[in-house]
Amino acid sequence: MVNRPTWAGRAFDIANYAFLTLFAVCVIIPFLYIIAGSFAAPEEFARKTFVLFPTNWSLAGYRYIFSTDTIRTSLLVTVGVTVVGTIVNLFLTALMGYGLSRQGVPGRGAILFLVLFSMLFSGGIIPTFLVVKLAGLLNSVWALIVPGAISAFNLIILKNFFQQLPEGLEEAAKMDGCNDFGILFRIVLPLSAPAIATFALFYAVGHWNSFFTAILYINDAKWWPIQVWLRQIVILSQGGIGDSSQGNGLYTAPPGEIIKMAVIVVSTVPMLLVYPFLQRHFTKGILLGSVKG
Repeated sequence: MVNRPTWAGRAFDIANYAFLTLFAVCVIIPFLYIIAGSFAAPEEFARKTFVLFPTNWSLAGYRYIFSTDTIRTSLLVTVGVTVVGTIVNLFLTALMGYGLSRQGVPGRGAILFLVLFSMLFSGGIIPTFLVVKLAGLLNSVWALIVPGAISAFNLIILKNFFQQLPEGLEEAAKMDGCNDFGILFRIVLPLSAPAIATFALFYAVGHWNSFFTAILYINDAKWWPIQVWLRQIVILSQGGIGDSSQGNGLYTAPPGEIIKMAVIVVSTVPMLLVYPFLQRHFTKGILLGSVKG
């Protein structure tokens, strides 16, 4: 017998859909406003307080941002740090997580305690800065990668996921002559694609948005990531800059609000373009390893 939805159930579904639709609109409209405002002509933006569909399109904000080679160089630095940093993060997190997921590892309990302890307490900014300085990482892009090479939270979740894999797979691989590295890279990691994709997105977003660490550890402007330079642009635009040199002519800076919107688009869209490629793994991977301790 098929259970037909009751009147109360249908009313709940309608109210639920209406609420989710309203919530989606409240989220999407501000983002569309940012994108439309970044492409609006300065004259139109000055006349209207809310621009959702510009009638006069302009790239003035983006031309101002990319008016020098500095921004392009910082983009390359950010992309390099994001790619290399994410690979380093995943490699080290997978190695340590797999080791801690094995019950017979000597000192496993003590190491897990230290990992959990680091989630609750940290040395602070000054001790961390001194460690980075003594390691010779100041004014180097490695200062944006090495200090946060392993996230304790991601490590615990990945360790729990590795523990959920059937032990028979490991035993069969050992019977076929696989060592620990072979088991990890040939069996464990391929089966962990959803979790790896999820943490890859987390690490990549963290590196892309790296801002405060770059200010602390990098004094040479040529190694600044894009987020630091975009902050400088916003500060300069708020200072009421009227003109800036571009090419052989004189380039008039657009209003500060247009620059801010263009900055938001530049710093946000690249990560949004990466997400669709990981979306099929993200929903499943975010819950894996979150139950078993």
